[in-house]
Amino acid sequence: MIFPRRLLTATAVCATTVVVAGCATLPKNHSPQALREYDAVAEVPTDVGPEPDQEPDLLLRDFFTASAHPTGDHAAARNYFTDSAGQEWSPEGGPLIVDRLNVSAEPGGTDDERAYTVRGRLIGRLAPGGVYQTENAQYEATIVLTRENGQWRISSLPDEIVIERTELLNHYEPHDLYFFDDSSRVLVPDRRWVYSSEQSLDTVLIAMLMDGPSDIISPAVQPAAPPEAEFVGRHDGTYNFAGFQELDAQERMRFAAQLTWTLTYADVPHPYEVRIDGAPIADGYDDLTPEDFADLNPQVSSKRSATLYALSDGHIREVSSSEAEPVEGDLGTTDDIASADINADGDALAVRRGGEEPTLVAGNVEGVMTEVFSAEEITRPSFSREGDGAWVAVDGEDIVRIVRSSATGALVDNDVDSGELDDINGTISELQMSPTGVRIAVIIGGRLYVGVVSNDGSGPERIVNVREIGAEIGGSALSVDWNPDGSLLVGTASPETPIWRVERDGSAATALPAGNLSAPVVAVASSPTTLYATDEHAIRQLPASGGSWRDVPGLRGVRSAAIVAD
Repeated sequence: MIFPRRLLTATAVCATTVVVAGCATLPKNHSPQALREYDAVAEVPTDVGPEPDQEPDLLLRDFFTASAHPTGDHAAARNYFTDSAGQEWSPEGGPLIVDRLNVSAEPGGTDDERAYTVRGRLIGRLAPGGVYQTENAQYEATIVLTRENGQWRISSLPDEIVIERTELLNHYEPHDLYFFDDSSRVLVPDRRWVYSSEQSLDTVLIAMLMDGPSDIISPAVQPAAPPEAEFVGRHDGTYNFAGFQELDAQERMRFAAQLTWTLTYADVPHPYEVRIDGAPIADGYDDLTPEDFADLNPQVSSKRSATLYALSDGHIREVSSSEAEPVEGDLGTTDDIASADINADGDALAVRRGGEEPTLVAGNVEGVMTEVFSAEEITRPSFSREGDGAWVAVDGEDIVRIVRSSATGALVDNDVDSGELDDINGTISELQMSPTGVRIAVIIGGRLYVGVVSNDGSGPERIVNVREIGAEIGGSALSVDWNPDGSLLVGTASPETPIWRVERDGSAATALPAGNLSAPVVAVASSPTTLYATDEHAIRQLPASGGSWRDVPGLRGVRSAAIVAD
């Protein structure tokens, strides 16, 4: 062999050829997870393998495509190996995701052995449990091919799986697990990726649900089941669980709600027959349906209508199908409002710029507003849609939560521990809370970051597990809002790509149609049916189902910022 294996294995991630800040050892496979092999559940593809007399570079490209199939211990990918390499190759962890792979031949090859350098930008990886983890680094590896029985085959390569993002989208599907937040009032989605040819999706999702929330979201949610509980399996159409003896009736129903909504939004047909320690969840609940837990529907905000308001000429208007009229009260008569947010109950927060410093005011959208505090800079306010307060960033670096005191009824502002943001260069220009109140999105220095709100009761809320997503946007992000499905809508200063959709786990960032939009897009908002964007000239709307950006009735030609009260 002309290229020693010891040199090739050094190209694995976390070695010298891939630069990743804070890089750690790839996680070991453990059960349960979406990426493990499920015997006799997902079949090994029979039509994947090298072509006869295939050129080595083309064979190598097909190998990376085949690597997206995890079944049979990556049997499809092993079709491309020499006999010895197929026995020695032992990839650990889930696949590394690159934007695209470039393959180039190394000099010095022979008629029987050639080496190729593979390069790409590492954008993520799938960790155990199907959790997408964002990365931003350069990937490089060397792979050797050797003639065996007259055919080119791979004889040496790193012990890792590498696939292009296109193959991730082609062969894996995202699904949400649902866990209760710390208050046990709200179901929070935890996105996982599952091999799309998996024939027992229900049992895979249940196994992951029992394994608990991902490390990213775990500081803000509760496990679905006690540590000693286990999923025994599905027999004769019944899902069987054991180890729930210590749970009371209310806790058993909470588990049932998490299970039901996880399966429902994965399109697993209901009703679900569930037995815990040999008995139904509760009397009268032999079968479970979404209607049993309708009040906990985690996507209810994506199905209900929402009132549309607009900030225009320094005051707030309510927008109907054909007109936009100023609201009654302070917000409709003033002319100095810089930003605002309104929730479904009519509670309003606004930033006024009439004095020496911006002032945050609060009240009812059609009533009298009272001052909360002033500061040199205050970002656009953001209500948590579950009614437990509102959030702003102050002076570009501090995050404050505004709540109503249960003792006095007065509004109080509490500092939030946002120390994880301190090492990020730049100031906070935008802040938006997720629909569940568990995640937070901020724009710092034109880049988009998401974090998790943790509150263990021992002190102030903390912003933890902060990571950048949507790196494709670069430093051009100006505005952000959460879509009802949990993704993010981002407006930018880029003339070519003025508006983006970014998935909350960072797995994809998609430039939306830009026709009729002119950067900069300084404000965005999202309702269950419509996206809104304020560009250089006016406010536009786009149906969530697709189409083109058009003027908002009642606000044609007016440069306004949409406020969706949901």
